[in-house]
Amino acid sequence: MSFFNKLFGRQNKEEEIMTEKLNIGIILGSTRQGRLSPQVGEWVKGIADKRGDANYEIVDIADFKLPFLGEADAPGIAAWNEKLASLDGFIFIVQEYNHSITGALKNALDLAREAWNNKAAGIVSYGSTGGARAAEHLRGIMGELMIADVRTHPTLSLFTDFENFAEFKPQDMHLDNVNLMLDQVNAWSGALKTIR
Repeated sequence: MSFFNKLFGRQNKEEEIMTEKLNIGIILGSTRQGRLSPQVGEWVKGIADKRGDANYEIVDIADFKLPFLGEADAPGIAAWNEKLASLDGFIFIVQEYNHSITGALKNALDLAREAWNNKAAGIVSYGSTGGARAAEHLRGIMGELMIADVRTHPTLSLFTDFENFAEFKPQDMHLDNVNLMLDQVNAWSGALKTIR
């Protein structure tokens, strides 16, 4: 803190940000019956909460009852934008359907604009090829929404990380990748908060 700021009891924006915990939303990217994203999201949250470096919360797009873009306005759109605005960064739980993200996730992304801007995000994906193709599609969308996506990307296989394609049983090797992704999301989210 500069002498001037000390003298007048002021903190600059960067110092205020450094003392506050970031709010990171773990966004469940599917609303389909039988979806697996809640299991994956809870697993990521369990790892994240042990770190104590940010406030992590599950954000389930199914809870907002979002209309499709271009349909009549609905109360869920305002609530969705308010929730996103309260977050400093995101972790997307992404499942691959037909080589891409779900329609529900694309719609949820499209129903907000400024609430996404200048924030960071990580991706945890799953599918027959680890959800890699869906994650790559999501990265292009995030670029347009001014979301900075981090490099580390845990990928989960339906064949080795799920029993009978239904019960999530992740291999231990994913833990390091999840923690590295969280390191990057927190660092970038903190940095981007200074320009919002």
